[in-house]
Amino acid sequence: MPGRLLVRFADSVSDVQASAIAVAMGGKKQSKVGATGVHIVDLPAQANEAAYLHAFRNRPDVEFAEFDLILPHAATVPNDPYYPTYQLHLPQIQAPQAWDIQTGSASVVIAILDTGVDATHPDLAAKITPGWNIYNNNGDTADVYGHGTAVAGTAAAISNNGAGVAAPCWRCLIMPVRISDASGSATLSNIATGLTWAADHGARVANISYQVSESSTVKTAAQYFWNKGGVVASSAGNAATFITAADNPYIVTVGAVDSSGALYSWSNTGNIIDLVAPGCLSASTDRGGGYGGHCGTSFSSPLVAGVAGLLFSARPGALPADIVSWLRGGAADLGTAGWDTTFGAGLLNAYAAVKLAGGQTGDTTPPAVNFTSPAPGATLSGTVTVSINATDAVGVASTLIALPGGQTCATVSCAWNTSTIANGSYTLTATARDAAGNQGTASVTVSVSNNTPPAVAFITPGAGTQVKGTVTVSISATGKQPISSVKINLPGGQSCSTTSCLWNSATSPLGPQTLTATATDTAGLQSSVNLTVTVVDSTPPVVALTSPLAGSSVTGNVTVTASATDNVGVTKVELYVRGTLAATSTAAPWTTKFNARKFSAGAASLQLKAYDAAGNSAVSALVGVTLR
Repeated sequence: MPGRLLVRFADSVSDVQASAIAVAMGGKKQSKVGATGVHIVDLPAQANEAAYLHAFRNRPDVEFAEFDLILPHAATVPNDPYYPTYQLHLPQIQAPQAWDIQTGSASVVIAILDTGVDATHPDLAAKITPGWNIYNNNGDTADVYGHGTAVAGTAAAISNNGAGVAAPCWRCLIMPVRISDASGSATLSNIATGLTWAADHGARVANISYQVSESSTVKTAAQYFWNKGGVVASSAGNAATFITAADNPYIVTVGAVDSSGALYSWSNTGNIIDLVAPGCLSASTDRGGGYGGHCGTSFSSPLVAGVAGLLFSARPGALPADIVSWLRGGAADLGTAGWDTTFGAGLLNAYAAVKLAGGQTGDTTPPAVNFTSPAPGATLSGTVTVSINATDAVGVASTLIALPGGQTCATVSCAWNTSTIANGSYTLTATARDAAGNQGTASVTVSVSNNTPPAVAFITPGAGTQVKGTVTVSISATGKQPISSVKINLPGGQSCSTTSCLWNSATSPLGPQTLTATATDTAGLQSSVNLTVTVVDSTPPVVALTSPLAGSSVTGNVTVTASATDNVGVTKVELYVRGTLAATSTAAPWTTKFNARKFSAGAASLQLKAYDAAGNSAVSALVGVTLR
């Protein structure tokens, strides 16, 4: 990547200090490469990149610095008319003999760090486990170039299925990790980030069909993968170059030979070479669902990755050093006796490596699986529980229940909402997989009939109650299918579409009134319920004190006259002198009297309080007088 360096500072340098150093030197620390401790440093525009690289390398607090190179994939497309005759790569590495001992385990995941993988390919789809798109930082791992799909099929295509192609590890799962742009090229930082991501998400093997053995950043990431218990295989490259760099002990670097064991002229050599493997395949999986021929160390490397998957399947507790030892120890020596810079330890031999590993032999017995609910022929509605039972002599690794309408669940029991599909007959399918990748299946046929309407009821107010003013109206609505809508029709033309709302009963006529609640479910079934309440008056009377007048002096028996009206009728009027009840009138014209001599002389306030039949009340304005 132009204008970018990869720098690993000494362990004593904190991230804050690393950022400060990068800025002080004219750069900018962008981010880190996974958990490797390597920092991505962006350089200024038009910078002398070589000078910056030299400056960082000369710092005593820097372990290494290198350019974030953009690497092409290590694939070569031949134009040889005899290309279709390159068909013997699996017998050449004695894979059939290895398969008599071990065909792989679905508990072993091979990460394919490449251009993505076509997860819909019929020879790959059932083996894909979730990966990550490092390039775009999202979960879309679709193949943008075509290279990664072919690499994935070379390592671990579905095998022994009477279709398509075979691969070394029949049952290993494939984890697609996209590291490239649309042209198939990838930066060292993306490759290193992909390795750490795969290590953190359960991959035991990683394949990199790019020439990365000289990168310190990728070496650091490969060491992280190794320390997590995994093995990394990578391509030697197709530049016909002798690479003088020291061997990367954390990567198995693979060169390419032809069907006679001769090194292809384009295969790189040097101290980095660990093994060689066939470099031209008559067919592997192609993006779009087809098959095609491929050449290059891009396809030697995934053969080694696939065999590494076999070894981890045979010996799940093996250390990375064990796997590499078996790969090298089982290799068929070529060229100069012993290890050499052309063939490494020799030609990959799956059979010899698996024999060295010993351990588990292939388990070919599938799990037993059956439905415990629903019963065959059952008629279902609403949300029901679907349960299965799965057993295996060795152990069940995973289960999957496929439900109508595209629903699935990966547990032995789940809830199924039958209202999401039309009424009719349906078949449910369950699959159980063991650690060796054997699968057992079961099915049950049921009928779906969603014809029960929802239940709806009023919560508040209670039936027959008296209400006035603003009232909270609430309902409950339940059904075998989800409730899609509710409606409450209120007197006076009001309505609401929620399960709780406020009703201003003062706008409705007095007396008995009917409220109606309706619930509709997702199947279109509907039910309603009525509620009768009595609306009582909530309007208070209007009252005024008309005599004596404010400012008057009164003595003896004082007559107090009032004006009191109400929409329904006034029932009584009370007189208060200085806040104390002094008299009550229960009939129009609401005149009352009080004896002023019973109160101390001086200023006094007079006030009337009127009531109606519903208990509503109101008070008049205070009238000030003098008592004598």
